[in-house]
Order: sequence, then structure tokens, then C-alpha cells
Amino acid sequence: MSEQSNDPRILDLRERTAAAYRGGGEDKIARQHARGRMTARERLELLLDKGTFTELDVFVTHDAVDFGLAEQKFLGDGVVTGYGTIHGRLVYVYSQDFTVFGGSVSKAHARKICKVMDMAMKNGAPIIGLNDSGGARIQEGVHSLAGYAEIFYRNVIASGVVPQISVIMGPCAGGAVYSPAITDFVVMVKDTSHMFVTGPDVIKTVTHEDVTFEELGGAVVHASKSGVAHFAAENEEDALFLVQHLVDYMPGNNMEDPPLQPSSDDPLREAPALDTMVPDNPNRPYDVKELIKQIVDDTQFLEVHEHWAANVVVGFARLGGRPVGIVANQPMVLAGVLDTEASQKAARFVRFCDAFNVPLVVLEDVPGFMPGLNQEHGGIIRHGAKLLYAFSEATVPKITVIVRKAYGGAYCVMNPRHIGADVVLAWPSAEIAVMGPEGAVNVIFRRELAEAQDPVERKAELVQEYRQRFANPYVAAGAGFIDNVIEPHETRPRLINALEMLRNKQASLPPKKHGNIPL
Repeated sequence: MSEQSNDPRILDLRERTAAAYRGGGEDKIARQHARGRMTARERLELLLDKGTFTELDVFVTHDAVDFGLAEQKFLGDGVVTGYGTIHGRLVYVYSQDFTVFGGSVSKAHARKICKVMDMAMKNGAPIIGLNDSGGARIQEGVHSLAGYAEIFYRNVIASGVVPQISVIMGPCAGGAVYSPAITDFVVMVKDTSHMFVTGPDVIKTVTHEDVTFEELGGAVVHASKSGVAHFAAENEEDALFLVQHLVDYMPGNNMEDPPLQPSSDDPLREAPALDTMVPDNPNRPYDVKELIKQIVDDTQFLEVHEHWAANVVVGFARLGGRPVGIVANQPMVLAGVLDTEASQKAARFVRFCDAFNVPLVVLEDVPGFMPGLNQEHGGIIRHGAKLLYAFSEATVPKITVIVRKAYGGAYCVMNPRHIGADVVLAWPSAEIAVMGPEGAVNVIFRRELAEAQDPVERKAELVQEYRQRFANPYVAAGAGFIDNVIEPHETRPRLINALEMLRNKQASLPPKKHGNIPL
């Protein structure tokens, strides 16, 4: 840009642009930095490839006049919108500016966000929202609420069409939380971001409970207790780098395949450590994350919902350069059982992968569903059905490896052949049965055990007989429910081979408006 122009129109443009870039003013920018938070534009500069951001609607202002707003106008009206690239791939972005009216959403503010969301859907690229807002602009009344509702509507329409990622950089309260909740992934920042429908003061008034902002809606709480946040980043920089990494695993839209990335990790590489990873004693745990790292390219695994419902592990990795979604039972936590939260976590992840053409790899070691009054009253039937529904509905390539236990109803929901798995493999350690040997013997041989001279010894004999006869992969393999029993060290090349075979898979569901998932 030439600095020598004396054209007053050019000079006026430059001054207006500079004013827009100042946001709410230098003093408010300084306050934002003092809180440990970047400005809206600083965040976009870090998120996007250098020099690729194109801003839209720089000069938009609100048209409200009540409560003194006619004299308070800022160019951009509290949100920076536009598009750029991440690792060379197009994304649309909006970044709320807390220095302008606390990032509150006005009619004009909402229109800007809706515009880039519409552009993202038309052009088939992800939409990333950097949220830092005090909520609806109260002075605008119903107009601000209407603006929020129009954003929510687009979140819903865009769901399953383009990936949507929300990054919570500051407060997110009241109705503002529902836009992130609809999006595919929510990233929060520890200590500086909060999400809640009603704040501590309201809770104190209504329920007489004393609670801090952090206890109520901090990143750690939502990442570990509510499951609202998929990721809890240490700081803003980590949050934005995480988003870059996440985008690498997903396509621009539902009509594309996720991007391949060449890997130096040999697709024929075997993993001898897997041969001894699963203990002979079926009651002893092992860390399924170590198993995953042995299989995937370069040991790289991006775990989703790491701190919530840890008895199931979900996340992204690559096999032969191809992105995959992994769903795995975790024997280290609650023996890997499925409960209400684990079922929801896995079901949501499966549906994202299916929506965006990411193949699914299931590593199964599940003793069943969690028993107990709390689970039954908490809707384990309904929540477990979500996972069954998600796998059954998914049309992407689906591969299951039965590592050890596959018992009862939990076997039925963890992507067996019967609900559409394309390839089912098993390790020799696999045990596929209605229930574990101990429980089965107690039921089948109840009378014999009661009459036995030495019930303990007789039970041990019967358990061993049951295990040899039924609790192995060969009965299921004999029925064609398992394609092959493989040695553990072969798992990686077998999976890569199966994914290549399924590369052109075509499957469709019966015509319908949509199914009725048991929400």
C-alpha cells in the first residue's frame, strides 16, 4: 500500500480502518491483555495462516438509539468476521471483541456472524467461532435475542454440512451458550473462560448455593463433569493451536473426504509389543491408549473428551495417512464398562465421523453395561441406545477389532457385524459371550454348584470349561460374525489394508426426513 497518497478519500478510508482496528480503544485493549486474554484480531492472526485473513463488514455499526447507544458506535460492532486458511485450507471465522460493549451481541453483530456462516455453507468450508461475549446486548431488547436465534438456527442447518468449532475465550453466559453447544467441538481455556446458563448471583438468589464462576462453569468443570467442553486448553495459544490440529483431521464439508497426509510410518509396520499387552488374567487392566499409539501413524492420537467418561476413549488418528475416528473401551477406568456418559460420548463422536466421512475403527474390550440404581434411573437404557443407533446409522467404513471382552448387550452396541460393521477382526484373547464365564456358570450351573461337595473347586472347573468352549473368538468366527482371528502385532497393517479395501464404499439409508434418535 502506498503511503504517499494525499487523496482525502484514501486518507479517510485509512483513518476509518485504523479506528475499526482499535476496537473499544487502547485502554480497553490494555485491560484485555491484563486479564491474560488476546484481542479479537490477535487471536485470528495466531489461528490463521500468516497473511491469509480477509475481513468482512469492517465498517458495520448498530442502529440502536435507546439508552444512549446513538452516541456509542464502534466500527465492526464488537465482532471481527471473515475468512482465511489453516494449513492452506479455507475456513470462515468470527472473533468477538470484548473491548466493544463487552462483545455483546446486537442485531448488527449477529448479522455479521450469520453472513459468514451462510458463506461457509455455500462454499463448503468449516466455521470457527472465537467466543468472548457478555451475552445479548440488553439495550437492544428483543432485537438482540432475535439475532442470537438466527445464529442458533444456522448452527442447526449447518450441522452435518460443514464442521463447526467453538472456542470459548472468555465469558459465555445465558442464551450465548447454545450456539457452542450445537457445534461439533467446544474448546475452552482454563481459568479465563466460563460457560453457564445462569450465573452465581442468580443461583445464590434462587437456590441459596454459593458457587464461584470457576466451580460453576470453568473449563475443567465442563471438560470433566458436564461434557460440554471437548477440550480444556492451558491458555489461548494452546487452544488455537489445538483447533489447527483438529481441522487437519476433517474435510471442508460433508461432500468431501478428510485430507490425506503422507506418513513416513511404514503401513506394513508390525507392533510386537501388542502381543503381550493384554494380560492373561481377564480381570487385569491395561491402558488402551498405549494400544492405540502402537497402531496409528507416528503414535499421534488426538483424544476428544479426554477427561469426561474416561471409560471410553475417542479421538482422531491416521492409518496409512488416512484420518480415522477411534472408539475404544478403556479397561483402566471402570473396567471399560459402558455407562450413561460413556454411551453419550461415543455416540456423539460416531455421528460426527459419519457426517464428515471419517472412517471408524473400534477397539473393543467391554464387560457390559454399568449396573446400579443410579444408572438405571439415569436412563442407561436410553443412553446406551444412542450408541447402538449411531453405529447402526453410520455409513462410513466401520472396522471393529475385538481385543478381549465382548459381553452381552455391550457387544451388540460396539459395532459388531450385525449392525453394519464392514470388517470384524479378533485377537486370540477375545471372549465373546452373553456374559463372562463366572456369571454364566453361576446361572447355568446354579443347582449343580449348590449340590457339589466342593463348590469352589467345581466352579473353577466349570469356568475353565466354559471359557474354552464359548469365551473365545472361534465360535463367532465359525458363524461368520468375525472375518478373521489375527495375531495382535498384525493389527496395524490389517487395519490399513481394510481401510484401503473400503475406500470406495457406497452405502445409503432408506429415504426419510430423519430418524428419531433416543435423545
